[in-house]
Amino acid sequence: MRMLRWMCGHTRSDMIRNEDIQDKVGVTSIEEKMWEATLRWFRYVKRRGADDPVQRCERLAMEGFRRGRVRPKKY
Repeated sequence: MRMLRWMCGHTRSDMIRNEDIQDKVGVTSIEEKMWEATLRWFRYVKRRGADDPVQRCERLAMEGFRRGRVRPKKY
């Protein structure tokens, strides 16, 4: 944020919100970029065939599997 403020010619004493500075410079947040990458991956997985290893693992994890309510053992 400090670099973006410097690029715009503002200081912290100007009391301009971070979101306003990001909009002015045209920078998106890292959280949004990571969310887009996650959605891109899920779309890729859903397009795969039903016999693909990724789809088979997803079906195994979802069908009839119930997690226990106990604390896992420490080894």
